[in-house]
Amino acid sequence: MFRRSIIFCLCGLLVISFSTPLFAQASAPEKQAPAAAAPAKQPAEMAAPEKKPGIPEDPKKHTTLGLYVTSKEAYDMWQNDKDKIKILDCRTPEEYAFVGHAPMAVNIPTQFMKYSWDPEKKNYVMRDNAKFARQAKKILKRTDTILVMCRSGHRSAKTVEKLAKAGFKNVYNVTDGFEGDKVNDPQSPNHGKRMKNGWKNSGVPWTYDLDPELIYLPGGPPAKK
Repeated sequence: MFRRSIIFCLCGLLVISFSTPLFAQASAPEKQAPAAAAPAKQPAEMAAPEKKPGIPEDPKKHTTLGLYVTSKEAYDMWQNDKDKIKILDCRTPEEYAFVGHAPMAVNIPTQFMKYSWDPEKKNYVMRDNAKFARQAKKILKRTDTILVMCRSGHRSAKTVEKLAKAGFKNVYNVTDGFEGDKVNDPQSPNHGKRMKNGWKNSGVPWTYDLDPELIYLPGGPPAKK
């Protein structure tokens, strides 16, 4: 009997010795693993630099002044301040008269047709208007906001540079011009025609009517009777 009591006591001690560390381990607060650092962004994930709005993709339409509007934006600007917003059409008088023009646009050509043929360009030879800057200063003020338009935005960019050189600071290039860009779709009946954007295709007013106060006359507007 004594022997059996000793065996029971030993078994109890063994149970207590094993269960105590297990209970302590189970009741101890669980240690959290340190949070992993966020993975570094790969070059492909890094944000690309934002493109400034309004800058035309075609570098031939860029100007040193960096001011650009579409035809629709130009018309809206003029509507909001007709006294200080001036629209300058720098195309030839022939284009202005026979292709059409914005009704409020004054025509001061930067080039004239020479009525001789350029076989490389497959077009008329053009000559610069040497009096352009002088004529512009007679009609426009340096404090005016000037929106320059040609056929599709190339000649107008060069005209902006001429005006900037003459001291005008607030001069915008109308990037889609009067006629706009050519449709480049061989399946379209309008392929090769200037029917994509442009003043004439933007739903804003245009006309064939000629105002002697706005058309180009080398001797200036006719005397009023």
